[in-house]
Amino acid sequence: MSNKRSKISVIGAGFVGSTCAHWAASKELGDVVLIDINGDMAKGKALDLYEASPVEGFDSKIEGGSDYSLTANSDVVIITAGLPRKPGMSRDDLLSTNAKIVKECATQAAKYSPNSVLIVVSNPLDAMCHVAYKASGFPRERVLGMAGILDGARFRSFIALELGVSVEDIQAFCFGGHGDTMVPMPRYVSVGGIPLEQLLSKEKINAIVERTRKGGGEIVNLLKTGSAYYAPAASAVQMAEAIIRDKKRLLPCAVLLQGEYGIRDLFCGVLAKIGSKGLEGVPLLQLNIEEKAMFEKSAAAVKELVEAMAKLGV
Repeated sequence: MSNKRSKISVIGAGFVGSTCAHWAASKELGDVVLIDINGDMAKGKALDLYEASPVEGFDSKIEGGSDYSLTANSDVVIITAGLPRKPGMSRDDLLSTNAKIVKECATQAAKYSPNSVLIVVSNPLDAMCHVAYKASGFPRERVLGMAGILDGARFRSFIALELGVSVEDIQAFCFGGHGDTMVPMPRYVSVGGIPLEQLLSKEKINAIVERTRKGGGEIVNLLKTGSAYYAPAASAVQMAEAIIRDKKRLLPCAVLLQGEYGIRDLFCGVLAKIGSKGLEGVPLLQLNIEEKAMFEKSAAAVKELVEAMAKLGV
């Protein structure tokens, strides 16, 4: 067994990126590098986080800066760079600006860490996965999007609040694009092994599904100056942990579908097996007519964004 420490690079040292660094370091997933166009800010946050390590008792080398050579030989690169959503702004408004940013990040990540797995967090998520996939030249297995874990975490949180039970006993996930067309899957939700439909009325479940769909917007409207960062960062780091520790976890992620669920050449959220190689399989679920229709609608919304990007030349 190699005793080489793993390495995680986080591109973008804003709230999501610096919180990713925080979770990754505190879990001792490996050494952490924080990269930002504002190199001093990245360096300052990295140093501050490193200075917390004697108190919290974690051993991780944490560096920051603007020079991508710091990221060399990373096992996982998490891309969070880009403009955050502001109130009244749809994820799609971010399309053109963030596409240019993500293209540069993915190109540099691939140059310095040609064997890494990329985890894309920047919005609009599914479209940005296409940008990173194209710019990196990586195979589909090594470009993943973080969305489903976050959407599922919101879904699980709201169910736990409604039932007054531990979040740990709730299994739930969402399919589809990351946005208003996402597809929460109540039929597959279990609470301590009990199907959700035995515990809550259809009306209550529908209300929770609706709140989940608008979960990101709810936080944007409350914060007023930015968007969520604790839960998105925790979700990205859960994916990084599955890769670094080769956990073979079944996690909802945006992956490039190649015929699964009848969809081809499109990043969309599905359950995926995640291990040291990145994407290691897509188990196919039996979707009912309603779920299939919602999933196809969600995929069509992602396709529109990808086509819009092509027209913008990004």
